[in-house]
Order: sequence, then C-alpha cells, then structure tokens
Amino acid sequence: MRKFFLLPMALLFMTACQSETEDKTNPFFTVYDTPFETPPFNEIDESHYMPAFKEGIKHHEAEIDAIVNSSEAPTFENTILPFDQSGKLLYKVSRVFFNLRSADTNDSIQAIAREVSPMLSEHNDNIMMNMKLFERVKSVYENLESSELDDSQKRVVTKYYEDFVRNGALLEGEDQERLKEINTRLSTLTLEFGENLLAETNENFELIIEDETDLAGLPEGVKEAAAEAATEAGHEGKWLFTVQKPSMLPFLTYAENRDLREKLYRGYFMRCDRGNEYDNKDIIKEMVALRAERAQLLGFENHADYVIDVNMAKEPQKVYDFLLKLWEPALKKSKEEREQMQAIIDSEGGDFDLAPWDWWYYAEKLRKQKYDLDESQLKPYFQLENVRDGMFWVANQLYGITFEKLDNVPVYHEDVEVFEVKENDGSHIGLLYLDYFPRESKRVGAWCTSFRGAGWDHEKDERIAPLSSIVCNFTKPTGTTPSLLSWDEVNTLFHEFGHALHGLFTKGKYDRTAGEVPRDYVELPSQIMENWAAEPEVIRHYAKHYQTGETIPDELVEKLENSSLFNQGFANVEYLAASLLDMDWHTLQHPVNVEDVNAFEDESMNEIGLIPEILPRYRSTYFAHIFSGGYSAGYYVYKWAEVLDADAFYAFKQTGDIFNKELAAKFRKHCLAEVGEGEGMEQYKKFRGQEPSIEPLLEKLGFEE
Repeated sequence: MRKFFLLPMALLFMTACQSETEDKTNPFFTVYDTPFETPPFNEIDESHYMPAFKEGIKHHEAEIDAIVNSSEAPTFENTILPFDQSGKLLYKVSRVFFNLRSADTNDSIQAIAREVSPMLSEHNDNIMMNMKLFERVKSVYENLESSELDDSQKRVVTKYYEDFVRNGALLEGEDQERLKEINTRLSTLTLEFGENLLAETNENFELIIEDETDLAGLPEGVKEAAAEAATEAGHEGKWLFTVQKPSMLPFLTYAENRDLREKLYRGYFMRCDRGNEYDNKDIIKEMVALRAERAQLLGFENHADYVIDVNMAKEPQKVYDFLLKLWEPALKKSKEEREQMQAIIDSEGGDFDLAPWDWWYYAEKLRKQKYDLDESQLKPYFQLENVRDGMFWVANQLYGITFEKLDNVPVYHEDVEVFEVKENDGSHIGLLYLDYFPRESKRVGAWCTSFRGAGWDHEKDERIAPLSSIVCNFTKPTGTTPSLLSWDEVNTLFHEFGHALHGLFTKGKYDRTAGEVPRDYVELPSQIMENWAAEPEVIRHYAKHYQTGETIPDELVEKLENSSLFNQGFANVEYLAASLLDMDWHTLQHPVNVEDVNAFEDESMNEIGLIPEILPRYRSTYFAHIFSGGYSAGYYVYKWAEVLDADAFYAFKQTGDIFNKELAAKFRKHCLAEVGEGEGMEQYKKFRGQEPSIEPLLEKLGFEE
C-alpha cells in the first residue's frame, strides 16, 4: 500500500476497481479510456473529486477489514501483499487532485483540499493504528527468519512493520488519540501555510512602473515581458514586476534604480510576515510545537530526531556537523565576494554599504569584470525547446532512451507538453508531462511528481508504466521572443528531469519499496543531471542562438566554465543558512514556547554569523519546503546528496567518457531502477564500489584547501 502522506516520495500508482454504487459518469470510477490510460483531464470536473475521495476511503476500509478479519494465520500472501496493493481508487484520485492543487489550483480546489485533508489524515491514522492489522503485520515480521520469503519480500515486511511503529501502533489510549489529533491539525496547518504563501506571492505585491527611465539597465527582453505582464493585468502602457523569480531576479540583476530594487526585494522577503490575513507566523509556532510533541509521543527527543532516524544521516548531530563543515569556507568566500562588490560601489562613488537587494546587481558587475560575462550574453542561446531537447539527448547518450511528443493525450493546461519515453528497442517506458511557465494558479518553484508511479500488476504479472510530470516556473515567451532560460533555469530543468528519470526507470513488484529512498538520497538522481548540463560538450549540443541558430561560441562556453565557481560563497551561504534554520526549528524540545518567530530566526542566524548582506534562501514565513512541502528537518538533503552526485559524476569523469554506457547502466540499475531493494548507501556502493568521498564536492565548490 502506498502511504500518500507518510511516503510523499513514493512514485507508485495503480488503476482503480469499481463498485456497484459508483457514478459511472465519474472518470475516477472507470478505467481511463485514453491513450496509455492517462487521466482524462478534459472530462474531470471538480464535482468528481469529493465523491471519489469518499468512495476511495470506503473501498480502502473494506480492503483493510478483509485482511484483519481473515481466519487464516498471517502470511505474506494474505496480509502483506494485499495491504501493499490496497487503496487503488483512493490513490488514483489523490494523484490527480493534489498534483493539480499545486499546478493549477483555484478557490474551489483549495476548499476541497481543506475538507479532504483532515479526512485523509484520519483515514491514514485509522489504518496505522489498527491494532488487529498491526498484530498480523507484526506476526509476519517476527517470523521472517524462519520464512522462505526472498530478500525483496523480507524488506517489504520490515518496512511496513517500521511504518506502523513510527506512526503510533505501539501507543495506547490517550497517547494514540492525541497523536491522531496532532496529525489532523498538522494536515490543516500545512494547507493554510501554502495557501497563504500562494496568495502573498500572487496578490499582495506588485511593482508597477510608469516612468520608462526607471527601467534603466534592463535588457529589452525583460522590459518586453514586463510590458506584456502589465497589459495582461490591466495596466496598459506600464511595466509590471512581481515576486515570481522569473520576473524578480532579472530586475534585481540589471535595474539601476536602487530604491526600486529594494522595494521589489522587500516585497519578496516579507511574504507572509506583514501581520495581515496571510501572515504565517502563528501557523509556524503551532506547527513546530505539534511536531515536537508528536516526536516525543513516539519516543524521540525532537522532530529532527524522528525524521532523520530513517535517513542516511541517522541523527541530527551528524547533519549539523556536515553543514557546519561547509559553512566556514562558504562564509569566508561570501565575505570575500562582499568586499569585492563593495569595492565596485566605492569606485563608482556610491555612498552606501552593500545591502541584500544589491547583491545580484553588483554580483553581475563583478562577473563582467572578472570573466567578461553577463547573463544577457547567455540567454539568447538557451531557448527552452533547445535545452529540453538537449537533456533528452543526454538521456539518450547515457541510457539509449528516446522521447516522442504526443498530441493525443489529455492535459490539464494548454502549456503542458507530453512525451512518450521508449527504450532503445522501441518498448514503452512511460510518459513525461512538462509544464513550464508561471501562472496564478500554480505554486512557486519547480518540482517533479507523477500522475501514476511505476508499479506492478500482480494479476497480469507485468509492470505498470509511470506517468511522470515536471512542473516549473520559467520565463514565459513574449510576442517576439521565445522562452529564453537563465543559466539557473537550465540547471533547474536538468535537475527535475533527473527526478523524472528516477520515476520512469523505477522497477519493483511491491509498492512499499519500489523506488523508495531515504530523504537525503532522493536528490542524487536529480543533482547528478546538473553535472551534464554544465559539460562543454553538452552545452554546445543544446545552446543555439534563437535567432540565427548559431552554436554558442567556444569563447562563451569557456567563460561560463571559468565562472563556475563565481558567487559560490553567496549560493552556499544562503542555502546552508536556510538548512541550519530548518534544523534549529526542528530540534526544539517539547514543550515548545517560541513567542516571536522573527526573533528566533534572528538568533539562529546570529549564532552562525550570517552576514547582513545575505538572507537565508528562505525566511521562515515563506519556507514552503519545511512547512508545506515535506522537507521538515530535511532541507539539508540537497547538499548531502551533492556529496553523492559529485562523487558519482567524478566516476564518469575518471573513465574519460562522460557518457560511459557501462557505468550509466550500473547507475540506472542500482541507483534508480532497483534503488528500493536496499538502503541508500548500500545501493550507492553497488554502483560505485565504495562510499562517496566529500573531496569531489569541495573541489567543485572551490572550497578545497
């Protein structure tokens, strides 16, 4: 069984069965009559969701009752396997609903989410605290050594037993009831945090410019996009900038008007911290307190201890030690960068000290000064479609797979593209949805998910093909210019594509373990792809000028390569600061009594010596990763996995062939397709032959001694 809330990284899904009481007009109650049995978005109405959720819960309860009421002694076949395969209808509707809630939401969908999330939390608790079910699972677990189960089956049994224990099966009476209350309340607070952030991002701040002189320094493409945005918003003849990063970052990078840079950046970093209806501070205080209380109920010192116990790091102190090992050289580098930028300000006669809203602007000046390179030189070569085809080419070179665009598959928005992914012999692997551009109905950021994960049909004894999806917020095309990506957006697309490959390649006969990895492993498949994005051979393949078709000049490629270590102090300091802030929030002991969220954040940042010119990548009030996105006590995982990805890519470089097919086949098998068959480090060692070294990462960051 897939745990929708307990296992957010599981990439598995199956089709639903049908009951006599179901409305035959509801698409969720039938086998999808579409190519590859994809969700028929053109037929799904918002009125279909709640009946499908309720019927899905009803089905699931009946399946659990059948297991619990069996008169036979518990075995893998009559307890674990049916449990693993239960809940098909519920997860069918969940996959569509919650993905659209993130990518194409509206007031009605948000209202349904507020109603259904506590229902699902209660349903999940009722299963995980079902003592009769737990006793059957426990019986199979306790007889593993004398069983004839294979290693994969034993791993499934062990994981399910651990799931029950971690979710309160050993609690009794009032403690168990309190845990249910906490889980239900947290499900509601998580939604509220995300809804507030979406509203603040879309509704509560706009920078509208009326005087064209205030656009000084901005490239023509940026001005054109701002003019189109203003027209769409009803501000004809003006220019509109928002706190969406594709709009904000070009302004912070190029706009000469310092006051407007400050105004825009304040609009960004004050989100959900204005004391209005969208303020998240009280939500944060309650969430942190409830998480700490829940951890203590379950026998852990704090929430971080609970979360990290099943990660590769195993304990919070190892995470702190790891982050602080990188913090010192990163902070030193950022101070050097600050001094270099302050020198530019002083040389230009600026009578002010560098501030956070100045960093991007003067960093760009510094890059031009040091490397004779600026972003506006690069973007014409990074047309979205070319970058997309470039990442497809990389996957083909590594794994032999191909991508064919489909026009007959229903999509949930006109911006979405769908590709069929095939093996080299033409056999079907799965589908890939791509959703590129910002809109008010989409949350910020970029992510990879699935409408159906790779699973196994035990009746037909065959693999169920996945439907993977990448969702981004990239620079939109204008009337005269296609979507031109920044270098950061290029890396983001390759990053999310790595997650998609993980989902597409996943194999396994049991839903609980197929594709399952520790949270601090999960970014390895994504981050390793960024290494190929930056290789000169790969850049030359996809970087074509959008007007002339000319391949990017070797001179620019060399400049980009030479500048790879540029601004690494800033990039790592803002990330590490956010990671340490996350850890500080979630190592608080119960009872938690934080009176002032901002004071707590300030104290956390002062403790590590964060310089005032840099803010943590996410301040608490808009730190969606940890308060609404499943990364609580886990934002560190990106850097933890960076040790793995740097070491893994170094293995390719050592062979002298970045497309070494033998090594790629090993990586696909052990680190992607069959990764759920063992613990994260165990699987990595099968690929690499040894544990990862931190040295390749230190060299990559320019932090080596």
